[in-house]
Amino acid sequence: MARILAFDSGIGGLGIVARIRDLLPGITVDYLADTAVFPYGEQADGPLRQRIVRLLGQAIARLHPDVVVVACNTASTLALDSLRATYDVPFVGCVPPIKWAADHTRTGTIGLLATRATVRRPYLHDLSMRFAPDCTLLAYGARGLADMAEAAFRGTPPDRRQLETELDGLFRQPGGDRIDVVGLGCTHYTFLLDAMRDIGPAHIMWLDPAPAVARQTARVLARCGAAPSVPSPEPEQVFFTAMPPDLPALQPGLRRMGYAADAPCPFGEDLTVRP
Repeated sequence: MARILAFDSGIGGLGIVARIRDLLPGITVDYLADTAVFPYGEQADGPLRQRIVRLLGQAIARLHPDVVVVACNTASTLALDSLRATYDVPFVGCVPPIKWAADHTRTGTIGLLATRATVRRPYLHDLSMRFAPDCTLLAYGARGLADMAEAAFRGTPPDRRQLETELDGLFRQPGGDRIDVVGLGCTHYTFLLDAMRDIGPAHIMWLDPAPAVARQTARVLARCGAAPSVPSPEPEQVFFTAMPPDLPALQPGLRRMGYAADAPCPFGEDLTVRP
């Protein structure tokens, strides 16, 4: 009776949950959003790493997942190694799709949209040197895209001018006119992908890593012997570390993702990690 725990700072990881459900229709997927300190991209690295490790440890103790999907690029680049060293549970993370972009570019210039935290970390440079040494990587740390994605999930279309401004931050860098492939380096951006395709340059190939993360999750489940086709007797749950004031606007999207009408519920006071 396989059970997955998917984790993000907000609703971004639900795009990965949707792809997991496409691959594994019988799987049980609990979802934990650390909304008390959203967005992660604005937090200091050290305290945030400690928070993620402790919070997921408490969730693992409560929910007993077979696999934990860290459905957040910021959390993955910051804390995935610490999580794997601390807990005896398989973890699947999200990393910017640098290798994928390098495999598809024809101009040799690839773009990455991510949070400012992901862009400034040495991890990104290491990925580029390892998987795209012959490419020019132009990355842009967006300020407002995660908030726009949260609003889009709630049914509010992204503001076209604001989205254009964010995309200009990527494409108007020196050499930006040579970008032909753009990777999404934040799981939230899945919910803006259609709008980006509409507003951005027509020739751009946009790479959303959510399907690849879902496939890796299926492989990890198979290796650990879990049975995704057998539903768990325990209902799947959605937890937020801070309940949003606009809950009625959020619930239709959660229902579209397959969760119960009363989702989410607060992550209990005895387990919540304070910012």
